[in-house]
Amino acid sequence: MSVELNYRITGEGEPLIVLHGLFGSLDNLGGIARRLEDGWQIHALDLRNHGNSPHTEDMSYPAMADDVVAYMDAQGLEKASILGHSMGGKVAMQVALAHPERVRSVIAADIAPVGYAPRHDEILDGLNNLDLSIVASRRDADRQLAEYVETPGVRQFLLKNLERIPDDEQSDGQQRFRWRLNLPVIDACYANIAAAPEGAGPFEGPVLFIKGGDSPYIQKKHEQTIRSLFPAAELRVIIGTGHWLHAEKPDTFAALCRRFLSH
Repeated sequence: MSVELNYRITGEGEPLIVLHGLFGSLDNLGGIARRLEDGWQIHALDLRNHGNSPHTEDMSYPAMADDVVAYMDAQGLEKASILGHSMGGKVAMQVALAHPERVRSVIAADIAPVGYAPRHDEILDGLNNLDLSIVASRRDADRQLAEYVETPGVRQFLLKNLERIPDDEQSDGQQRFRWRLNLPVIDACYANIAAAPEGAGPFEGPVLFIKGGDSPYIQKKHEQTIRSLFPAAELRVIIGTGHWLHAEKPDTFAALCRRFLSH
C-alpha cells in the first residue's frame, strides 16, 4: 500500500521529481533543485521511512515506486521526468520499468540497476549503537558516531536525521533527541535496498546515468544490464568526484541535467 509522501514544490515548467538516497531527505539535492527551478517545476520528495514521510514496515523498490506514482496521481502529473541519487536513482528506474507510461525521462546519479554487496555495515552499526539517552547535543552524538564512521562529512550528513524532541513531548529522564528516519526498518530491509530494481523492461525512453569519476558504483561490467533495461541510456562522467557528485560539483552536475532534460 502506498503512503502519502512529504514534498516540496518549487519552480515552474515541466515536472521534475527529485529523489534522495539512503539516509537522506528532500534537502539533499536542494542545491541542484535551485539550479534547475528556473526551467522545471521541481517536486522534491522524502521517500518512505525518511525525512518527514510516513514510517512503514516495507522498504522495497516496488513499494517506493508506488509511492511516487501515488504522489503523481495526487498532484495531477500525467508524466514527469525523475532524477534520483543512489537509492533514489533505483526508485526512479523502478518507476520507469513498472510504469513506463508515466515517465518522460530518468536521470540516475551514480547508481546502476544492479544488486550491490553491503556497503553500509559500519554506518548502520554506528546509528544503532548511538545511545540517545545520553545525547544532550549533536556534538555528543557526533562523538559517539565517530567510533564507527571516520569521515566528518558523512557523520554530519547522517546526523541531519536527528531531531530534538519538543519540550511538550518530554518528561524527566526522557531522551532529548530521536531519529526522523525509521532506522529499525531500514536496517531490517537493507537487503531490499541493496538489491536491483525489479522489472524486465525495457524502458525505451531517455535515460542519463551520471557517474562520479572516482566512485565504484557504476562499473564497466554493469553496461550489459543497463543496455538491456534502458536501451536509450547514455553515460556521463564527472571527473574528480565520488558518490556525492551532485554536492562535490553541483554546477557541472546541474549543467548535465539541464542539457539532457532540454532535449
